[in-house]
Amino acid sequence: MKGRVGGKNSVVDDRGFSLVELTTVVAIMAILASSAVPLYELTVKREKEQELRVALRQIREAIDAYKRAVNDGRVAREAEKSEYPRKLEDLVEGVPDIKDASKRKIYFLRRLPRDPMSDDPSLSAAATWGKRAYESPPDNPQDGEDIFDVYSRSPLTGLNGIAYDKW
Repeated sequence: MKGRVGGKNSVVDDRGFSLVELTTVVAIMAILASSAVPLYELTVKREKEQELRVALRQIREAIDAYKRAVNDGRVAREAEKSEYPRKLEDLVEGVPDIKDASKRKIYFLRRLPRDPMSDDPSLSAAATWGKRAYESPPDNPQDGEDIFDVYSRSPLTGLNGIAYDKW
């Protein structure tokens, strides 16, 4: 549609946008999108870190509950062995309650969470975690006959500046 604008016989074409207007809009959209991507990546990293905190807490509480059950005489313990589980799967699969006449199992976890920082889907949930034995020093955790603690095997550093394997 053509119409008159102003006083002199100027005619304005109202059919669409000019190339300059379209270029300006595309440039603004690109700037907004480029600022949204890092924000999205930060949000994803925060969510993974929260999953890591929760998973570590769940596994550590289950290990502590296992130790309490051993100390209470509900779980059999071999002489000269620690009170800690031999493998993470014992927390899920359960262990016989030796104080129960029917030997029902005691379960410490419903399922073993995966390390959210692990990128290898072919690993089992237990294999995604680093394991520290009771005899192992805290500054150099090593596998052993039992599992005293777990840690992330990720070489990355968290948003708080601490490496994930030190959490």
